[in-house]
Amino acid sequence: MHIHILGICGTFMGGIAQIARSLGHDVTGSDQNVYPPMSDQLVNMGIDIMPGYMPEHLEPVPDLVIVGNTISRGNLALESVLDKNIPYSSGPEWLYREVLQKKHVLAVSGTHGKTTTTTILSWILEFAGLKPGFLIGGVAENFGKSARYSDSDYFVIEADEYDTAFSDKRSKFIHYHPKTLIINNIEFDHADIFHDIAAIRREFHHLMKIVPQYGKVIYPQDDIEIKNVIEMGCWSETILFSGPNAEWSLTNADKDYQHFSVQKQNKKIGNVAWSLIGEHNANNALAAIIAANQVGVEVETACAALADFKSVKRRLECIFDTKGIRLYDDFAHHPTAIMKTLKALRQHAGDARLIAVMEPRSNTMKMGVHADTLASAFVDADQIMLFQADNVAWDIAQHMHALGNRCRVFKNIEEIVALIVEEQQLNDHIVIMSNGAFGGLHKKLIAALEKI
Repeated sequence: MHIHILGICGTFMGGIAQIARSLGHDVTGSDQNVYPPMSDQLVNMGIDIMPGYMPEHLEPVPDLVIVGNTISRGNLALESVLDKNIPYSSGPEWLYREVLQKKHVLAVSGTHGKTTTTTILSWILEFAGLKPGFLIGGVAENFGKSARYSDSDYFVIEADEYDTAFSDKRSKFIHYHPKTLIINNIEFDHADIFHDIAAIRREFHHLMKIVPQYGKVIYPQDDIEIKNVIEMGCWSETILFSGPNAEWSLTNADKDYQHFSVQKQNKKIGNVAWSLIGEHNANNALAAIIAANQVGVEVETACAALADFKSVKRRLECIFDTKGIRLYDDFAHHPTAIMKTLKALRQHAGDARLIAVMEPRSNTMKMGVHADTLASAFVDADQIMLFQADNVAWDIAQHMHALGNRCRVFKNIEEIVALIVEEQQLNDHIVIMSNGAFGGLHKKLIAALEKI
């Protein structure tokens, strides 16, 4: 079957493309933004990627068009699909029909930490010999890819609450029908499609409705919004972690959580030594350990797997470490995620200078929804550099007064690079935060630092 994918270079749709190719389909795709690492993965699998959304990309006529959720009416290729009555589907719908309905699905949901937790869980199952299929919203370094189809009974998926497609405004995770569900946290985000936290809460309630009664719902005890969702209705077994009365918890952690113990019912049952830092990542690991345990993986085995875990591209990934300077790439784009990332890096870096460079790029950020809370997210940074892009609808500088002269706002990326190079100090830790390419800032800064 010839499948053409509209929006193929997004992390989710790129994963769909890889799985479809593994199933033996002839896969092509179109996208407005074609750039690595996803484009490289797809080309290496023999998938033809076409820039833009031209109707001629649909010649010869494919057997099926899978439409990404960034595609809306008015898109020339989509209009051609509808005019010519070409069969089409959303990515989540196709994935469930062709793959997930035959599997034990382990889904990872929540506002923050989905990608890392999904990757950890996939690696634990792999290490335990279960060879799971997976679809992750990032490149898992242990696997070198973001998605895989396998004959295993298990499939691990990052379960996003964002909408499904132009014709289906339900959250994507409604299509996955998980038997094991992790909810990491729930906060207000995606303001372009959700009016308020109640709307997000409702989507998670719908997700709860489709977890079977023998299924497992795993979540932190201290998250108020998850508790609200549970109170709306839960028909499955719940497993709580990280709370005063939780069955599972962390203990004996060092300052940056590279070493900690796993405790169940007040009894230590495993020790972890790994390369990731931060309490938030330790809790991501704990959730994954619990989920893996529900499908038969011993805690000791899961802890051993974490020793070999290599994380995910763009999740506090060190991309430059020389001349006394460390440069990190991080995907954080919500105030809570920014705060947790910087807290982890502060604990790891000690007294070294910590510089945060951030691009408010998500739709929610560009709308200014987090304008009044963003400044407080940078409490652990010594210097903050924020990029005011033309499409950001609010004046960033006006909302950063609480940061004083620690914060500077720029409209030019080259100025950011020049200032960092001019002011760099020995042992600096610099973290670039964006859920996009940030105008090539990463490569430009590395090139400039290498010339020092």
